[in-house]
Amino acid sequence: MSADITLRVPTKEDGNAVHKLIGRCPPLDTNSMYCNLLQCAHFAETSVAALMDGELVGFVSGYIVPGREDTLFIWQVAVGEQARGQGLAGKMLAAIVDREQCRSVRFMETTITEDNAASWALFGRFAKRRDAELGSSVMFDEQAHFGGEHASEMLVRIGPFAAGAEVRAAS
Repeated sequence: MSADITLRVPTKEDGNAVHKLIGRCPPLDTNSMYCNLLQCAHFAETSVAALMDGELVGFVSGYIVPGREDTLFIWQVAVGEQARGQGLAGKMLAAIVDREQCRSVRFMETTITEDNAASWALFGRFAKRRDAELGSSVMFDEQAHFGGEHASEMLVRIGPFAAGAEVRAAS
C-alpha cells in the first residue's frame, strides 16, 4: 500500500465516522446513524475499520448468519476515495475471515446489484484467492421486495473455504 493503513476492530466511537464514510461512497445505501453505531458495537468482531493518519478510510460490516455459524454475511464494504486502488477492500474482508472469531466460517455471503461492477470484481477476486466457488441468485427482487424502487439484490455465496485457509496477498 502506498499509505500506512491500520486495520482494527471497530468501536462505538467509530459509528459517526462510519456513517459519514458510507455517505461519501455511492452507490452504497445509507443506513441510520443508529444502525452504524450498532454495527460498530454489536457486530464489531465481524466488522473492520481501516484508518490512515487517524482518519477512518474504510469499513466493512458483517455478521454471522443466525443458525448458520459457518456463514459470514458481509453487509457493506466502504472505501474512501483517498484509500482506493490499494486493494484495501480485499484486505479488510480477509482480516475479518481470518480472525479467531470466524474460525468456523467456511462461506461468505453478500448481496450485490447486477450493475455494481466494482463489488462483483471484489468478491470475484476474493473467491479466487480463497480457491472457492462463487454462486449467485436473486435474494431480494426489484418488484416483489422493493416495489420497483430499488434494483434486485443478488445473493452472492462464496465457499467453501478450506479450514484454516488464509487469503493470498491482495494484488
